[in-house]
Amino acid sequence: MTYQSTAISDDRTNLPNLPGWVTSGRPETLETVAFRSGAALTVLDQLISDPRHGVPVKLLANRLALNAATATSKLEGRLAREADIRDAFHLTPAGEARGPDGDLLAFWRDAGRPRVGGTGEIADLVGAEFTDDVGVWLDAGFERARTHGSLVGCLSVLRAVLDADDQAERVAFLLADVVLAHALNWKTVLPVSARRVTKAALRNLAANEQGAELVIQVRILESIEDTIRLARDLARRAEVLSSVAPKLRAKGSDAAVDLFLTEDAVAPASMLSPRIRGTSIPMTDRAARRFCDRLVELGVARELTGRPTFRLYGIAP
Repeated sequence: MTYQSTAISDDRTNLPNLPGWVTSGRPETLETVAFRSGAALTVLDQLISDPRHGVPVKLLANRLALNAATATSKLEGRLAREADIRDAFHLTPAGEARGPDGDLLAFWRDAGRPRVGGTGEIADLVGAEFTDDVGVWLDAGFERARTHGSLVGCLSVLRAVLDADDQAERVAFLLADVVLAHALNWKTVLPVSARRVTKAALRNLAANEQGAELVIQVRILESIEDTIRLARDLARRAEVLSSVAPKLRAKGSDAAVDLFLTEDAVAPASMLSPRIRGTSIPMTDRAARRFCDRLVELGVARELTGRPTFRLYGIAP
């Protein structure tokens, strides 16, 4: 891997950003939310679709997957903490059961892999219970998004799934994310929509309470705005990490840096050693720990768990 300066600008403050009127906090109507969401989705699309902006999209998707897992854990009544979900996924030895928290994160990480519109892969992900309905729900959501706007398309699939099973929150929000991605012609799904929606808001939507649609749309819009801020932040962090890469002398350091630019959490004992994940490059357990500690010393990574053992590292704020 070769590191070079971005073709757009070395100043990440010039990244596409939300105009002030989008986040003004004025009273909402369905019309204003539709208008604001159009602007917000345009900014998000610019950030992730143009590689010159330097947004590490795989890292963004994995960070969003953790956010979505934490949000849907609350919706499903388990209330697992983000750290517990992250640990359950990343620290469970290969071949052993991750438990419900780790499986939930695995679901959301897998959600980002199918190509948008690949309803067969999506049906496999959501399970046999919904296989016959997924295509119908998505087609209806795509059409509503085309004629009435992306957030209306999201509401269409949320209603459809929850009418079929009011405990299927993760499936409902996955399909809402598919609708968003389809509307923007993204190749992969970003887990965006679940982050701020509450169980009470979903109950009101299912019961056709007055104003319920507006509440859900506002919550999804807020999540889109959060995602824009996160994308900009990760672009800046990735640039700093890439800038120090030439200082790293460990064998395989380029590949290890690449891993930090795609994974939200890196376990040195399993993801860098005995081979750097996704490569055939060997790295000893001691070298992996030293590499991560060096990134921390340089201020481009941080240790995530606060423990002396079973550590996880991620790109620094």
